[in-house]
Amino acid sequence: MILSAQWGIILGMTSRRFLFSLKSLILGSLALTILSGTSAEARSTPPTIGAKRAIVIDYRSGKILFAKNAHQKCAVASTQKLLTALCVLDAGSLRDSVTIQQSDTYCEPTKLYLKPGQRYTRKDLLQVLIVKSANDVARALARDVSGSQTAFSKYMNRKAKQLGMHNSNFINPNGLTVKGQYSTAYDVAIMSRNAYSRPEIREMMKIQSYHFRYSNGSKKLLKNTNRLLGKNPYCNGMKTGTTRASGRCLVSSGTHNGRTVIAVVLGATSSTIWTDSERLLNWGLGL
Repeated sequence: MILSAQWGIILGMTSRRFLFSLKSLILGSLALTILSGTSAEARSTPPTIGAKRAIVIDYRSGKILFAKNAHQKCAVASTQKLLTALCVLDAGSLRDSVTIQQSDTYCEPTKLYLKPGQRYTRKDLLQVLIVKSANDVARALARDVSGSQTAFSKYMNRKAKQLGMHNSNFINPNGLTVKGQYSTAYDVAIMSRNAYSRPEIREMMKIQSYHFRYSNGSKKLLKNTNRLLGKNPYCNGMKTGTTRASGRCLVSSGTHNGRTVIAVVLGATSSTIWTDSERLLNWGLGL
């Protein structure tokens, strides 16, 4: 009965909206939840880590391989930009043009230093968001998609609930610290699994560096903030994050012998974030 009603609504849309809604329905079903319990695939003793919170999951099955304080609410910094990316993808074509406004520049500290009046495609900006984690880019995309930062935060929270992220609340698109904004390692894993399922995001996360072209023709070399890319031969993404409130955070993905795992590490330090993440990633892959 519920499915009949849903299809009835969809069939009443225009053909373009119908295709977009169908695509969202299909893709959204992949990573709604993570299966409870510990997978039998993880037979060896997991490594000791210093991070306050972490979780490792098998991408394909969604099974939890390792968890440490995975349901503890905390700030997750720029790792939540993966949800921003999902929202942008689901909002329309990446070929759409974005005109930068002054309000987009009101943020610190990591910025691309966009100027009002400049024009870029959503794809241009989304790639910067994933690779360099620019906060002004996140604001520009949010405002372009929803009209305001507040409206976009509501969109993020609706999307989070749809995915099964029930212990999260998002107030901005970039992860900068604000009271009342939080998530958990478990919820970040759900978000990350869904993000990895999207080819557009997956390809961008692999980029180690590239030259971004500003609308005036000038170029800037952007290097991926994820240091495991290139260093670890199995790592193929995903997203870093750092604020005083969150500590050092990293979501990393890796593939070996056709198997992919995702490791979420939150609340680490500058001296432990890379080693914690690499140990969990390698352990999850059985290396």
